[in-house]
Amino acid sequence: MNDRIPAEAELAWEDFHRLVNMTSDELRTWLLTDASGEEAFPAEPETGVSELGARVVDLLRKRKVDLTDGDADVMRQVVDYVEEHLDAPPPDGAGNERWRHELMTVGHDPLRPEPSSA
Repeated sequence: MNDRIPAEAELAWEDFHRLVNMTSDELRTWLLTDASGEEAFPAEPETGVSELGARVVDLLRKRKVDLTDGDADVMRQVVDYVEEHLDAPPPDGAGNERWRHELMTVGHDPLRPEPSSA
């Protein structure tokens, strides 16, 4: 058994867990609600956000030692997606429901306070 973590997964792990601030159960519940569905968040097939959200749920349930290179790609995709949204917030910021819902679909709730550094 290979206990070695792929280098790319190791690098992506910290950024991913810094930005994804919802638990796997919270995200799964969110993805199953009407609020994250087509009315609040129209399907955009080219982004595959719903599928990406499901992958985030799976990743949040994994141990670091079980990560694969494919997992690293997904984590990097999530980090890029969240950072792009955070770098260009709408004028009303987290008060913009659509923008917040887009972020929550991949596990980042912009209204959740950042954890304090101890």
